[in-house]
Amino acid sequence: MALTTVALLPHSPLLIPEIGRANYSFLAKTVAAYEEIANTLKAEPADTVVIISPHSAPQTDAFIINIAPEMEINLKDFGFIPPKTVLNGNAFLADQIKETLRPNFPIKLISDNILDHGSAIPLYLLKSALGQAKIIVISPADNLSLQEQWNFGEKLGTVLAASPKKIALIASGDMSHRLKKKSPGGYSPKGAKFDNKLIEYLSDPTDASANILKMDANLIKDAGECGLRPVLILLGVINGFKWQPEVLSYQTDFGIGYLAMNFKLWTPSQTS
Repeated sequence: MALTTVALLPHSPLLIPEIGRANYSFLAKTVAAYEEIANTLKAEPADTVVIISPHSAPQTDAFIINIAPEMEINLKDFGFIPPKTVLNGNAFLADQIKETLRPNFPIKLISDNILDHGSAIPLYLLKSALGQAKIIVISPADNLSLQEQWNFGEKLGTVLAASPKKIALIASGDMSHRLKKKSPGGYSPKGAKFDNKLIEYLSDPTDASANILKMDANLIKDAGECGLRPVLILLGVINGFKWQPEVLSYQTDFGIGYLAMNFKLWTPSQTS
């Protein structure tokens, strides 16, 4: 197995031209970041894309795995109906994940044929690079601790490492929703502090996980984010690798932190 691409990407609907319209041009840096990740996927195609979305079916006390055989990208809630795009699920790998992780973690299986927007938007923006890749959507358990998110990711990483297939991992999530007075969640001065700290910590591979796990709970709460748990699952998955972070873009134009990062991996036996 090889984790071919590992990335953190935001899921703003404004990144889609038909939805963003006049606002689309303001997110040019984030659009370019998506194009860079798409090029990475094209250079080394993945057999399966595992996407960590914080917006699946509401379930606060269990991790969710969508095991639907087919999943449709549907954006009608944002006033846009693109040509129908249906992606195939990977039921075999999803079952392996369930069987390996369920003894240690609460897991709920769903079979939802419509992708939630946290997975639909990144997959729509990357669709030209997906080829025949199958999809698995996993969602964090909101009420479990940050440490449990990371632990879940670490165990998930053992399953992915055992697969003979090439796998891409995408954490979908936005940073603080409270950066400006016009922000959806209102303004909090802690919003920018949270984003700056998270970017600082993610830029230090040696201590990233430890530092993030020690972040102040009140800071996290006041930030009003939706990306921290997907990030921790991602970090758990890549715990067995050495990795080099690359901040591709960070934008706050609409009062929400949109962070795009690439995680270049190599095993301990490799050199950079």
